[in-house]
Amino acid sequence: MIINGNSLLRAAPIKDMKEEKAKFLGTSFGLSEAGYDLSIEQDVWLAPDNRFKLASALEEFQMPNNLLGVVHDKSTWARRGLSVFNTVIEPGWRGFLTLELVYHGSEGIHITAGQGIAQVLFHEISDPACYSGKYQNQEKGPQEARS
Repeated sequence: MIINGNSLLRAAPIKDMKEEKAKFLGTSFGLSEAGYDLSIEQDVWLAPDNRFKLASALEEFQMPNNLLGVVHDKSTWARRGLSVFNTVIEPGWRGFLTLELVYHGSEGIHITAGQGIAQVLFHEISDPACYSGKYQNQEKGPQEARS
């Protein structure tokens, strides 16, 4: 079951969640109808010769042990050729989310720091779990893959 609205605010998987949807430069961020729209921390430029970039979300996660988050594209960016990898945010995970961006367009694209970049849908899981892997307590800013 997807957790949204007031139930999501009570679960507080993100520190200092925005209780309503806001807009910045044409993209939304904050609590959405079915989940939460994330903002990007830094300016990002992508072009046909530079299609992949790591970026990070402004939001800091503190996932409860009964919720799992799945990152999805925002339609505004997808319609311009930008994909955000569908990362899974494990129950019990804490830290700042690194986003993997891929550009499929033929022109350049600029994403301004603070714009909405992706949507997270939160799913309730049947048995509580707690992530304890190598990305626990991930720091702010884009983080490279760890071996």
